[in-house]
Amino acid sequence: MNVRSWWLMLSVGLGMLLNPLNSSMVSVALPRLQHEFRLDFSTVSWIIFSFYIASAATQPVMGKVSDIFGRRFIFLTGLVITFAASLLAPLSPGFGWLIAFRVMQSIGTSMVVAVGMAVVRIHITDKQAAALSVLSMFTSGAAAVGPFIGGVFIHLWGWTSIFYMNIPFVAASFLLGWHVIPRDKPPAAGAGHKLSLRQWMKRMDATGILLFTAGLVALLAQLLSAKSSGHVSLPNVLIGLGGLILLLAFVRHELRSELPFIPLRTFAGYPALTKVNIEFMLVNLLYYSVFFGLPSYLQLVRQVSELHTGILMLSLGLCSLAASPLAGRWIDRSGPRPAMLVSAILMALGSVWIIMLTPASPVLTVCLALAAFGVSNGLNNVAMQAALFNSSPKEIIGVASGLFSTSRYFGTILSSLLIGIIMGNQFSFSGFRVLGIILAMVAVCLVFMNRRRRKTKHL
Repeated sequence: MNVRSWWLMLSVGLGMLLNPLNSSMVSVALPRLQHEFRLDFSTVSWIIFSFYIASAATQPVMGKVSDIFGRRFIFLTGLVITFAASLLAPLSPGFGWLIAFRVMQSIGTSMVVAVGMAVVRIHITDKQAAALSVLSMFTSGAAAVGPFIGGVFIHLWGWTSIFYMNIPFVAASFLLGWHVIPRDKPPAAGAGHKLSLRQWMKRMDATGILLFTAGLVALLAQLLSAKSSGHVSLPNVLIGLGGLILLLAFVRHELRSELPFIPLRTFAGYPALTKVNIEFMLVNLLYYSVFFGLPSYLQLVRQVSELHTGILMLSLGLCSLAASPLAGRWIDRSGPRPAMLVSAILMALGSVWIIMLTPASPVLTVCLALAAFGVSNGLNNVAMQAALFNSSPKEIIGVASGLFSTSRYFGTILSSLLIGIIMGNQFSFSGFRVLGIILAMVAVCLVFMNRRRRKTKHL
């Protein structure tokens, strides 16, 4: 690769790391935000899954939008939106405003992620696999060290610093991108720039996006509201039912749409692909329940500082990073299923270890659970992607990859919802143990699913 290609990769990598970095740093900030805005735990959990709801809606759509407006334009616009959100979020007069700016930040970073990989694929043709692996190091590395960085910054300068720290990354990525990302070719006549607003909204499936987002937000909000208040009121029931109706309308619309936001018919046509996505959603439910739950346990139950919490959480990311390259070699020889089985066993053992923790257990013993989940995540990062490729026909691999990303976000959203429902108003040791029991049950189900498939393969 020439020097310009390396500068292009640096620009894209600095932009793409913003999404995983901001989704992971906040895990250490929850107790501080809860105290700052005087909220119960389930309400402050919205800072997590509002980010993922926005990402789940934005990333698939930006691929279509970039075909009309150009990838370079979408990439740079996403950075500008992220820059604005990072400046405004610390100035939020209330928690509602903070959520709004957090959603804005999610949209901006998702725009960058959605087109960043495509920019590299199109403009770097020499040693492309190496280029993509470098980008993967940016994103996985950011997710791994996010809690540590967040813990250090919050300890030294408060929760607002985790937003301000984005500014140098955004500025560097924008300045480099402005100079090294080639300008997009003008769209062909009739490719989209002459479409009417109605035609453009149909092409983007604006109706599907609206139904999906509104339905999911309504349903999750009322579930959390009912848990926080301790009773189910008639307005809660009506709004929750409204959310369910909107989601059912979303399914009906997607099945009829020519250009669906999420092509649900793909699942029906390829059962193996459906199973992979379900497994990926469960894996992320397990991983992110620990990722978001353990920092709150350490700070609110064990009274560990943000700094030391970040240091302890670093074991999760480092184990994940160390396991990924080893997983690649193993999977090349044996296929993805053995690695997925071992990953499920490790998550089951980690969940059991969480259940066995007591208020007198040394804090460092938490690292054993973190290490188990970290190694399992490193295995799954490679194994689940390989399983996706094995189960998806080449002609729909683009659609399959989009659905795969959506499954990841569903898993993270469900993890945030699960923690919020279990904990309610206050994060407690007993609630943390209940969380461990539920995670152990899910992990055991994954063990049996993968063990059964191995037996079926041998038969």
